[in-house]
Amino acid sequence: MANRDIPIHLSTSAVYPNNAAYGFELAQRLGYDGVEIMVWTDPVTQEAGVLKNLCELHELTIGAIHAPTLLLAQRLWGWDPWGKIDRSIELAHEVGAGCVVLHPPFRWQRGYAEEFVAGVAQREAATGMVLAVENMFPWRAAGREMQAYLPDHDPTSQDYAHMTLDISHAATAGTDSIDLLNRIGDRLSHIHLGDSFGSFKDEHLVPGRGSQPCAEVLEQLVANDFGGIVTLEVGTRTVGRKQREIDLAESLAFARAHLGRVDASA
Repeated sequence: MANRDIPIHLSTSAVYPNNAAYGFELAQRLGYDGVEIMVWTDPVTQEAGVLKNLCELHELTIGAIHAPTLLLAQRLWGWDPWGKIDRSIELAHEVGAGCVVLHPPFRWQRGYAEEFVAGVAQREAATGMVLAVENMFPWRAAGREMQAYLPDHDPTSQDYAHMTLDISHAATAGTDSIDLLNRIGDRLSHIHLGDSFGSFKDEHLVPGRGSQPCAEVLEQLVANDFGGIVTLEVGTRTVGRKQREIDLAESLAFARAHLGRVDASA
């Protein structure tokens, strides 16, 4: 086993449509080490002071801020995509998070996309914040495929210093997560753990309930002495409160088992 226990965090997106305050409470009660904040319309996700109070109340840390770069968050914090990234970096510094997760630009954001790789590098150098670009996937409908992201949905094609590996996104793209993990190599900074059967829909299932090599990815992280955080990003919006808590407890148990953290007090 590696010298360092790899922290296991809960994304606030995993409790949607419930709010971030509930995410903190549930993360503490189930035994997660911390949380990742998905910046969303919930005002708590945008307020550093409130987030720091929640950290203190629940004795948790914030490992990452997920910038509001989702399709449904296009209006949040204005229309300027760099403004969203800059505010996310500021928020991360204020709450003590060491990483900002961001998606590559949409294909219609051509000006942003043309300067994206250089802009990410410039902001990392200027702020000291890790900007971990996440792997995405083509959009598919009616038997057709569209490259929805520029420069590419696969960040390994670009010269990013830091990346986030999302297992569910890899499955949707038809990419083997172990192969992607190996191609990212020492540029890996963050993990989004969620399973999938590889359908065209981004599934974010409880790890172990799909067909992806979630266990193997976690075990390789341990073997590689991974220095980042594993965040559970599991979809629970269609289930009730009791089932959500069962699903997220099962997700934590899976991650612990395959990271060598079988002791719940670890």
